[in-house]
Amino acid sequence: MNDARRGIREEVAPIAVIENVTPRVDGGRFAAKRVVGEEVTVTADGFAHGHEKVACALRWRGPGDNAWSESAMEFLGNDRWRGSFTVDRIGPWQYSVSCWVDHLESWREGFLHRIDPADVRVAARMGAELIAESASLAKGFERDDLTRLAAQLTGEQDPTTLRRFAGDDMLMEVARRHAPRDGATETIAFPLIVERERARFSSWYELFPRSASDKPGAHGTFEDVEERLDEIKAMGFNVVYLPPIHPIGREKRKGRNNVPLAEEGDVGSPWGIGASEGGHTAIHSQLGTLADFKHLVRGAKLRDMEIAMDIAFQVAPDHPWVKAHPSWFRRRPDGSVQFAENPPKKYEDIYPFDFDTPDRQGLWNALRDVVAFWAREGVEMFRVDNPHTKPFAFWEWLIAEIRRDYPRSIFLSEAFTRPRVMHRLAKLGFSQSYTYFTWRVTREELTEYFTELSQEDSREYFRPNCWPNTPDILPYHLHNANPTMFRLRLLLAATLAANYGIYGPPYELMENRPRDPGVSEEYLDSEKYELKHWDRRRAESLTPFITKVNALRNAHAALQSDWSLAFHPVDNGELLCYSKRAGANRILVAANLDPQRTQAGWVTLDMEALGLDEQAAFTVKDELNGESYPWRGKRNFVMLDPVKTPAHVFSIHPA
Repeated sequence: MNDARRGIREEVAPIAVIENVTPRVDGGRFAAKRVVGEEVTVTADGFAHGHEKVACALRWRGPGDNAWSESAMEFLGNDRWRGSFTVDRIGPWQYSVSCWVDHLESWREGFLHRIDPADVRVAARMGAELIAESASLAKGFERDDLTRLAAQLTGEQDPTTLRRFAGDDMLMEVARRHAPRDGATETIAFPLIVERERARFSSWYELFPRSASDKPGAHGTFEDVEERLDEIKAMGFNVVYLPPIHPIGREKRKGRNNVPLAEEGDVGSPWGIGASEGGHTAIHSQLGTLADFKHLVRGAKLRDMEIAMDIAFQVAPDHPWVKAHPSWFRRRPDGSVQFAENPPKKYEDIYPFDFDTPDRQGLWNALRDVVAFWAREGVEMFRVDNPHTKPFAFWEWLIAEIRRDYPRSIFLSEAFTRPRVMHRLAKLGFSQSYTYFTWRVTREELTEYFTELSQEDSREYFRPNCWPNTPDILPYHLHNANPTMFRLRLLLAATLAANYGIYGPPYELMENRPRDPGVSEEYLDSEKYELKHWDRRRAESLTPFITKVNALRNAHAALQSDWSLAFHPVDNGELLCYSKRAGANRILVAANLDPQRTQAGWVTLDMEALGLDEQAAFTVKDELNGESYPWRGKRNFVMLDPVKTPAHVFSIHPA
């Protein structure tokens, strides 16, 4: 809609003021995030000096739109306005707020309060002039209707009839729609990135392809992984994440348990990328061929699953780029290439890139081309290793470049680092982010952290993805932990966050042996450095429990987003209670954080968060075991024996 169509008169200087627009990320420097089908609610303060009323409109346009769509915003009181629109496709969107002096509404409000007949007639003629101006900007039958109304306000003498003319809400709304927008001001166009639904709701399962064979000692293949897809889907996961699948360097290769020197037969770490066979666009020969990988990707999509690929921008000493592009790497005083280190740790098997290289353009283009290569082969989800060790500008550029040609791409940031750095990466375009959940254990820690993630302004751009373990992290609370702790941590991750994942077989089988108990979070005999054979059919496997929890996630819309999360007070510090809601679908979780002892307490429910009356009677059904309990009002009792179950996952059914 152009300015002439909206009746903005250039000679009238901006009078209206717009403040406090939400959502807004760093004043509009970065995009807020939504997924297809979501409603975007925009609020703003809009006002002008004096007693004149103002009107506000929300404007938006999506990818490929030349014209802006517009709708009137609702007045909430105290100069606050609200509007909304629904996003229906992937890509970059924009929205803005416009505000102007509403002379017609200001006139009508005063006119309808006038009493003296002569005063009413004079004021009616003033309104007629405003409506005539609107008529001049209208067309067709609307122009005719407004012209007639202006004439009636001018010619009629009876005050009661004049008030009836002015009280015609429908006709007055037509007049306001065509009225000049005097003193109008408009915000900048705020950016919005819209992604597909899996950016908001996903269940990740990580496995090492080389350990996927059912034959002990045999090197796994992509075909072995594909044979496991039905099993993983049956557990309720929709994303299968593979660590790097490229050739592994032989020079400086690490041995088992991360010892500095490999012995003959040691397979090395997949993150030591590159050898004489190739680098980041090559495939480890024992895993299969590119055709085998593409078959795996297609097989996952046929099951409504996805293969997520690891992007690790680092190289092994014998990666082809080390010789072909020596300027991409820093040198030590002795002339050797600088290896990665985090003192006192040394990673001689990995060379980081020098992003300050004089050949910056060459390096950046080569790394972009790596992601584009796999996107062309059908990969649409990427887990990015240690993005916080690369320049922010690089990621903003690369993600934009990839999404321009592959808009369905989803990027997960693996940055366990300082909060501001994690948040900056999310603002730059990462769809999801690893979190501190892995180390949040107490009720106070979990409540504070997830309130931040779900209720503070950062939720507009930071989507949490919670993992109870990773190949790098066996957190201290899982060191030699009992099955209850493993069930508890999985259930918390899966119900507190809409995106979560596990490092597969080790979690199912409750692998709890640390390399250095109480000192290091490394696994003993870590799969990062050796082939493993996992007996997934062991009787004590957590597979049935994981399957049940994921089934609840897939069945209940309340668990498929984060913003409705609400915590409910409990008079026992070992009990954590929280809920999520999507319309009439309500889930209430009461968890026992003590893996050793039965805990009981009184929960005080936030009935407003649950959408229930204060004294409502309702039934809670434990979706884990099928048991139901009658509850009434906000104060109710829970008791949890950790041996039987770490938590209740209640669905709520009002009487």
